[in-house]
Amino acid sequence: MTYFRDFPRVLYTFGNEETADAFENIALYADTIDQVRDAVGLYEDYYIQNGERPDQVSFKLYESTNFHWTFFLMNPELRECGWPLSNSRVDDKAKHDYTSTVMTTRTRLSDKFKVGREVHGLTSGASALIEHRELQLGQVWISNISGTFLAGETVTSTNAEGITENIILHSIAPQYNSAHHYEDADKQYADIDPEVGPGAQLTEITWLDRLVAKNEELRKIRVVDNKSIIEIAQTFREAIRD
Repeated sequence: MTYFRDFPRVLYTFGNEETADAFENIALYADTIDQVRDAVGLYEDYYIQNGERPDQVSFKLYESTNFHWTFFLMNPELRECGWPLSNSRVDDKAKHDYTSTVMTTRTRLSDKFKVGREVHGLTSGASALIEHRELQLGQVWISNISGTFLAGETVTSTNAEGITENIILHSIAPQYNSAHHYEDADKQYADIDPEVGPGAQLTEITWLDRLVAKNEELRKIRVVDNKSIIEIAQTFREAIRD
């Protein structure tokens, strides 16, 4: 890539290899960011549209695709998390990353339904294995599901002493559509009593909601003013060469 052509090369040994290879010294990137960002004070805010690629934004702003890398230079969030996904890909990512199924109950869980045990629906006949619990939310995450659990049914498990444990299934949903947390009117995290529920004053934020919000935040970036882009690019290259 032409982006790396100005990076000096150093000898580096990868893994268990005995011979060192010449490789671009990309560690210099972090050392030069502050220098470049302070070099020019002319910035603008930009909102990345759904489906826009870095090269497209570069062309829109600078009539050239060659400055797409400056977006990552000026925005630490993009360097850390990557370019924002299109709306359809956010949904796909949520379904790919959050693959559990989540049971929610108003029954106290602290002393029952431990991880690794099998659960059974008394009405549905469905079964599954417990893989995780979120006690603060009244959640039991399950996998290896056979059959279809029914909201409102009694779900049973047997503990290590052979004693049967019961909960009432309040709801069941894919993880991406289940609660990650709850927020108050000021959009602050709010604790709930899992045996009572969140109440009408709180808003449920699902795993998908959280991913959508993070993706939306990535769309709001700082870009170099059109009149200053050449200077920024030159300053970066000079800093890399020094």
